[in-house]
Amino acid sequence: MASNTTSERDTFDIGGEFTVDRLGFGAMRVTGEDIIGRPDDEAAAKEVLRRAVDRGVDFVDTADSYGPGVSERLIGEALGDPDDVVVASKAGLLRNREGDWLPHGDPDFLKNQVLCSLDRLGTDAIDLYQYQRPDPDTDFEESVHAFAEMKDAGQVAHVGLSNVTVEQLETAMDVVDVATVQNRYNVGHRDDEDVLRACEDHGVGFIPWGPMYAVDDEESADALGEVAERRDATTRQVALAWLLDHSDVTLPIPGTSSVDHLESNLAAADLSLTDEDRAALNEIDPQ
Repeated sequence: MASNTTSERDTFDIGGEFTVDRLGFGAMRVTGEDIIGRPDDEAAAKEVLRRAVDRGVDFVDTADSYGPGVSERLIGEALGDPDDVVVASKAGLLRNREGDWLPHGDPDFLKNQVLCSLDRLGTDAIDLYQYQRPDPDTDFEESVHAFAEMKDAGQVAHVGLSNVTVEQLETAMDVVDVATVQNRYNVGHRDDEDVLRACEDHGVGFIPWGPMYAVDDEESADALGEVAERRDATTRQVALAWLLDHSDVTLPIPGTSSVDHLESNLAAADLSLTDEDRAALNEIDPQ
């Protein structure tokens, strides 16, 4: 689904193969309320996806659990199978009627899910397919082996992990080449700093989910607001700029269902932090 691309903006080579701009797009919010069902306006959701790509976004992240299936389908319908966009998806979570996210890492289930993802996305091979969350009821290595088999079968080009520890990352690397890790991480939540540093050591991309969850947190708001006012930016832009500045392997994927918010988020790629900005943001006590 993707080919090598180059950009004047800061880039990262996913799996050593796909060169993407480090600020991507997360397609979780193009679904219905609470990430369940169809959006109220599918045409508007598709327009956000197309606008993102038109504005130079070449890394789009989704999952079969978003909808479920809705986000993948909308991407397939809106974007087709583009050669110049890396599309990443995930498997390993079920959704119940209450909207809970339930880990399910049974290898047979995962192998079935990739077939569904391929169909919805309208592609012969998914650029990056990620194990969304380890299942405490399934041996972790067995789940990872399922992704390795998908890669061997040509169904996916690269394998990623999500919500893992350093130990789990290293265990998975003994089974298959790991291209990315996607864990919760932002300026106000840095519990997985050790995972980020392990990714740096191994040349693995680090996709921080919830990149702007800290914007409204009491512990983060003052520092973000101070920098935003000084730089004539929004706090969301500052939070994204911090992630891009903090490590060369971070690949933030802010998501939105609004074209206006999309445009504002993308402007963060042009915001360079000063030493004064970094000092203010690094004083935040991570939760």
